[in-house]
Amino acid sequence: MREIIFDTETTGLDKNEDRVIEIGCVELKNRFLTGKRLHVYLNPEGRRIHPNACAIHGISNEQLLNKPTFSEIANDFLAFIDGAVLIAHNAMFDLGFINAELDRIGILPISLDRVVDTLALARRKHPMGSNSLDALCKRYGIDNSQRTFHGALLDSEILADIYLELIGGKQRTFSFDTFKYNVPSKEKDDTLKVSMKRRSIPLASLLTEEENMAHIRLLEKIGERALWFRSEKV
Repeated sequence: MREIIFDTETTGLDKNEDRVIEIGCVELKNRFLTGKRLHVYLNPEGRRIHPNACAIHGISNEQLLNKPTFSEIANDFLAFIDGAVLIAHNAMFDLGFINAELDRIGILPISLDRVVDTLALARRKHPMGSNSLDALCKRYGIDNSQRTFHGALLDSEILADIYLELIGGKQRTFSFDTFKYNVPSKEKDDTLKVSMKRRSIPLASLLTEEENMAHIRLLEKIGERALWFRSEKV
């Protein structure tokens, strides 16, 4: 399954008058980041950036003078997202702007049924309190220390971690020691060798001390029959 996490920055809030000035996308396959990404800054073709928008993303009009227009990168963008489920935070805002840009150059809009809104997911899962990117980073222990301004690519990378937490699709603390094991195949002398490596920097555990002690007590109660002890010997 291929999914694209995407975000935009714009000159303002009116999709009919304001323009997209930055697009950032990262690719997930089977809920893992592939390292493929698309990132562009765009010339808004004369539309000035509203001061309130500039205060959020920090992009100035002067920075965009020599950047390509949306029409110049539209085919690359559509090729990158082709066939993928699209994921964004407050997705209707970003999709509304993208579809307005597509309409200006005579290209059909992106269908709503391709889009997953992580803000809606977060509100269902956490109905109390804020569900902004910063609030969700704090809730899930995701590092957002580089996010002094909103940026389409950085926000997409952060949102990828948040999305995986929201859907429970991957444990961020999951890691392997370096080891090999053989899986017998149908052919007598043929085996499948699998290698897995330890993360260079282990991710911090999300377990509380109380949860960790409860786990230890459970293992002591089960004794040597516990599968946990067997896995540690692999």
